[in-house]
Amino acid sequence: MRRMTATAIILVTGLATAGLAGCAGSGRSAAGSRAPVTSSSTPTTTWSTPTAGTPPFPADTSADTGQASADAHLTVSDVTVGAHDGYDRVVLTLGGTGSPGWRAEYVDSPVDDPSDQVVPVTGSAFLRLVIDGSGYPQDTGVAEWSGSPLRPTGLAQVHEVNVRGVFEGQTLTFVGLDHVAPFRVFALADPTRLVVDIQH
Repeated sequence: MRRMTATAIILVTGLATAGLAGCAGSGRSAAGSRAPVTSSSTPTTTWSTPTAGTPPFPADTSADTGQASADAHLTVSDVTVGAHDGYDRVVLTLGGTGSPGWRAEYVDSPVDDPSDQVVPVTGSAFLRLVIDGSGYPQDTGVAEWSGSPLRPTGLAQVHEVNVRGVFEGQTLTFVGLDHVAPFRVFALADPTRLVVDIQH
């Protein structure tokens, strides 16, 4: 997990910023900014708004991790991407049981697992996301998302989301970005989702 000192610094900074921008409604809260989302099939106007427990953005770009529940057995069933005030959001909807774990980090190039081949992903920076607690569709009973690679247009950060599939209980995904910037990852329930926000 990221260092507590970095989180504390950004939390204090975020509170100060929120105090100055509160009247203008420009904060990063769940209701702060809502923008249409680009889906894998037909674009819809949904926002996948987070709860009050949304973590602040960190002060750096170090890796972010989360622990899967013991009963996690999940398949990615949909992916949406949307523009928000100050950041772009990627939402991976998961079907099955339990809650996902994850490891997200910047890599020099998107290398597939287990082939070790470089994946052609659009962008100048690459965020590698590994979802723990994954299961194959035949085991979870959930149809796997078939829209990869997703290449949204008109976003400041996200150029591509490329879900590589399940291997040994993990789902590998690459997010192609405009540039390296702070990001945050968190899980939501009902339905189960993994959210990745990348600052502009």
